[in-house]
Amino acid sequence: MFLRARKKPLPDHIELHADGTPLRIRLRADPRARRYLLRLPSDYSGPVLTVPRGGDLERAERFARQHIGWLLERMDARPDHVPLLPGSIIPLRGADHRIVSTGKLRGLVEPVRKDDGHLELQVPGAEEHMPRRLTTWLKGQAKADLTAAANLHAAKIGTTVKAISVRDTKSRWGSCATSGRLSFSWRLILAPPEILDYVAAHEVAHLREMNHSARFWRICEELAPHTGEARAWLKANGHRLHGYG
Repeated sequence: MFLRARKKPLPDHIELHADGTPLRIRLRADPRARRYLLRLPSDYSGPVLTVPRGGDLERAERFARQHIGWLLERMDARPDHVPLLPGSIIPLRGADHRIVSTGKLRGLVEPVRKDDGHLELQVPGAEEHMPRRLTTWLKGQAKADLTAAANLHAAKIGTTVKAISVRDTKSRWGSCATSGRLSFSWRLILAPPEILDYVAAHEVAHLREMNHSARFWRICEELAPHTGEARAWLKANGHRLHGYG
């Protein structure tokens, strides 16, 4: 009686060479997937190859090599990563601000308009803590703006928002639970105010219609007449918001 050899578990990544440069690709086994899928997440965590049920390392490597050209093109086309450190320029409500250290250990993050018209985000604390401190402040600003926008839109259609949270979501700008809780990406605070307003209106509209039916879009456009323009902006520019921090 012969026993079938057990399939070797997939490693957590493979490493290929492109133009002499090593390229690390994470592997993610997904028993629900029907095919191999290579993608480049918007969070700058590096390429990921989804391996379907029954897949193996040999076919995963072959698939990755066949699509290496596509992957390199996507990596070259994406905007550079911008760290939340002094000297970097990041958008706040759509307006570019330069990050500046106050040189003080304590204090609050403060947006400042200089006499020459330039905008700054003045951040206290040691430089190694600056990314965390600034991210926390940006999340607070995002929650405040989204709470105000969502409550305003909810009042227009005679409903209420149960709770609002902000997270660093990767694939969706917002979501609505059947419980009435709304969740949003904090990175919306980087976008122009009308973009944040549209996403808030979109999720509030789901409090009436938990779908994307024609009725849903009518409600959404009543709340945010700029829905079409905002969706186009997010499609063209949304990926850039994930390049900060």
